[in-house]
Parts: sequence; C-alpha cells; structure tokens
Amino acid sequence: MKKNFFCKSSKRKWAGQITKLINYGSHYEMRIESLSGITVLFGKTSMGTFACMPDFQAGCHLAELNNEFYSKEKLMGVINPIDAITIAKALNALTPKEVGDLSDKSRDY
Repeated sequence: MKKNFFCKSSKRKWAGQITKLINYGSHYEMRIESLSGITVLFGKTSMGTFACMPDFQAGCHLAELNNEFYSKEKLMGVINPIDAITIAKALNALTPKEVGDLSDKSRDY
C-alpha cells in the first residue's frame, strides 16, 4: 500500500506516505514515512479507538480516525507535535473500505 498525504503546522509543511497497512483482525499496523518513520498500531476497545506508537513508548485513546483535530490534540499529549500531526493526518487519510467503522465518514465534525 502506498498512500500520500500532506501535513501542515503553523511553521512548516511536509509530505507523508502510508507505506504499509496490515489488518490483524483485532487491530491494524500502519507504517508512515515522513520527516521520520513511524509505526502505529490502532484499533477499537470497549472505550473507543486507540493508537499506540511502540517506538515512542506511547499510546492514547482517540475518536473516530477521521476526527483529525481530536486525534492531533490527544496525540500531542503523548508525542511531539510534528509526529502527532503526521499520525493524525495519516489516520484521517484512511477510508472506511480500508479500516471499516474506525473511519466513520458519515459524521460531520
């Protein structure tokens, strides 16, 4: 899988690419190549959606994956802002066909 996306902060712009997406049934694994390489494990629990970044020894709960603003805010609480923006953009780039109900495009945020 190769899926390109673009990120922006108040100070810079950069490109990112999802290079791998694996569905393990209980969760997904995604590899992002951008300003750095990031592996993200994500899925659903009884408390909602989660994302874990093993290389950062960090994780948090999220809303639906297409809620980029909320994801960015939650991720910034556990990792640096640039990587948080990159992950939030990558999660938002995923379609319902790729990740099912984790990306609820029917909602208007």
